[in-house]
Amino acid sequence: MSIRAVVWDVDDTLFDYTSADRAGMRAQLAAEGLLDAYGSAEEALLRWKEATHLHWGRFSAGETTFEGQRRDRVRTFLGTELSDAEADAWFERYIGHYEAAWALFPDVLPVLDALAARYRHAVLSNSSLTVQDRKLRVLGVHGRFETILCAAELGVSKPEAAAFHAACAALDLPPRQVAYVGDHPEIDGRGAAEAGLLSVWIDRDGVHTAGESRCAARRIGSLAELPAVLGADTRFGARSTFG
Repeated sequence: MSIRAVVWDVDDTLFDYTSADRAGMRAQLAAEGLLDAYGSAEEALLRWKEATHLHWGRFSAGETTFEGQRRDRVRTFLGTELSDAEADAWFERYIGHYEAAWALFPDVLPVLDALAARYRHAVLSNSSLTVQDRKLRVLGVHGRFETILCAAELGVSKPEAAAFHAACAALDLPPRQVAYVGDHPEIDGRGAAEAGLLSVWIDRDGVHTAGESRCAARRIGSLAELPAVLGADTRFGARSTFG
């Protein structure tokens, strides 16, 4: 049965999150006089990434609130006990620098244009609607998607099959008629494939190895390859292009 809809991840799939996060944190460190406090900017960026991973994981598990994970990211990163108001203020200053660096990947608008007439489109993100709804509006692509679903509101996150199935239900389509495009080989690639969707893993940097995730995901290096993958869906019997 042919694919009728494409569901998209946002961060590092449509939106260049990694570059914006790095640029935002570098600017924040400079503004706060912290560039020399962590040995190097790269060490500071690594520490911020680790704090983000730790506390977003706690939020995804229901152990803290969306605001709480933001505050705790700041406290962990600075290694300082801050009041909620102090942590909020520091994070808001960082957000200003981060948002100044927001950009879509260059291959996003061409592929959305190419697929617009033939496929329906939606978003499924492990973030929150508060974050992603505004981000997609600022980036000028919010109107491209019928629905935007996020883990914070769904109460379930990728790679759980229920998250992917919620997106399919929102489109009123069975999983076999839906493709999912994301950048993470396990959370997106394996998760979508095991949920029964056509799974497409965008691996722009080619930094992952085939052994990191063995599943029926189609591995592409650019979204320019996506129309051909959607038009040649051979999940049921043909060799995977993953790895």
